[in-house]
Amino acid sequence: MLRISPDELARYIDHTLLKPDATEEQIRSLCEEARTYHFASACVNPSYVALAARELAGTDVKVTSVVGFPLGATMPDVKAYETNLAIEAGAQEIDMVINIGALKSGRDDLVQEDIGEVVRTAHDQGALVKVIIETALLTGEEKVRACRLAKAAGADFVKTSTGFGPGGATVEDVRLMREVVGPEMGVKAAGGIRSAEKALAMIEAGATRIGASAGVRIVEEARTMQTRD
Repeated sequence: MLRISPDELARYIDHTLLKPDATEEQIRSLCEEARTYHFASACVNPSYVALAARELAGTDVKVTSVVGFPLGATMPDVKAYETNLAIEAGAQEIDMVINIGALKSGRDDLVQEDIGEVVRTAHDQGALVKVIIETALLTGEEKVRACRLAKAAGADFVKTSTGFGPGGATVEDVRLMREVVGPEMGVKAAGGIRSAEKALAMIEAGATRIGASAGVRIVEEARTMQTRD
């Protein structure tokens, strides 16, 4: 098992709350936890970006917004507009969903354009882009194509899942994604990661970011593991 400290593990985590019924109070609590544990970012829906940005102002925790979420089926210019609004509201990182249907239809040109519109909009304002490919809906060949298209479009990360699909992150998918994109890009494992053991396995497979709603639990479990050692 990979050996990193609980504090180091926390810096991998995008502490996430994307439920449609999330309240302002819950978002404030998410941000308080993110500040306390020094997570990499707090990941929230676009309507809560401004609130999260206020709550996290002056801290080392970034704000992540999702775009085209969770289906990825909106038009490229809509995703770009959504990206721009999110950044204006205070987002520093954007997690966008690809057009999955276009990928499965063999329309790689549309998929790359879709990603590229968001990347250009975000990079012009200094924000990072993570591209969600929703691995549970893809064949192995489609996963490879999606990663290559994200890389060609200039994205910063590829990401496994929305957490709203039929499955989440697997070690095998993370390993494949790392192999395809090489060392130049980040790989974010997300969906179903609720334990320190699973988070560490994803990092060992090549993940450089972990998306999880169970960030506090993961870090506390890592502290317990460290005490036992």
